Amino acid sequence: MRDDTPRAVTTICRALQEQIEHGLLPASGKLPAERRLSELFDTTRITLREALGQLEAQGLVYREERRGWFVSPARVAYNPLVRTHFHAMVAEQGRVPATEVLGARLIPANAQICQVLGLSGLSSVYQIRRARRIDGRLVLYVEHYLNPEYFPGILDFDLTRSLTELYASEYDVRYGRVRFDMVPTALHADAAAALKVAAGSPALRITRVNRDQHGRLIDCDLEYWRHDAIHISVEVPD
Repeated sequence: MRDDTPRAVTTICRALQEQIEHGLLPASGKLPAERRLSELFDTTRITLREALGQLEAQGLVYREERRGWFVSPARVAYNPLVRTHFHAMVAEQGRVPATEVLGARLIPANAQICQVLGLSGLSSVYQIRRARRIDGRLVLYVEHYLNPEYFPGILDFDLTRSLTELYASEYDVRYGRVRFDMVPTALHADAAAALKVAAGSPALRITRVNRDQHGRLIDCDLEYWRHDAIHISVEVPD
């Protein structure tokens, strides 16, 4: 096998994919160490990593820094047309959501955020950074940018809860029109550290720009999803 790397990579990919599809390697289960796998397939670590990289690109396996390789669990469905929030969306699909606050502070808004939220130069915004899990697995890093005019004192609340619910209960603010932008990307250093993966790992960036029930630009979210964690599913009504 060592003298034919492309064929070896294909053989490894097919073998692991078959094991995953038949449930012999269960979802979220940890794969054997790279050394053990390279011995099993009688190949080099370099060839093995190329095969694992291809399976990762397909969303079949994923790697966590210092922990090794795992079988990817089922994706959650993400429908931008449905008015919901992370915890409700995940729970409705029989999964367990969790949120961790990484930081929350008032900062000067950069040019991009000023433009998106219609703010003048040298304006301040609330920045809330959070990491989110599904069934214990880190899948989402998100940066929220809030216009402080509409949410005075919000940093004093429990920010692990849904901001959608917090806005409604404490500020009588509800989402109105929302704009979504979705692009494949590579994780920047902060996002990668939060998700415990290597910087540059593939991801899906979803930018949400939110207006309230009165049409005011109130906040925007920069979501960085592990690319194997969700699939976008939209049904357009008649």
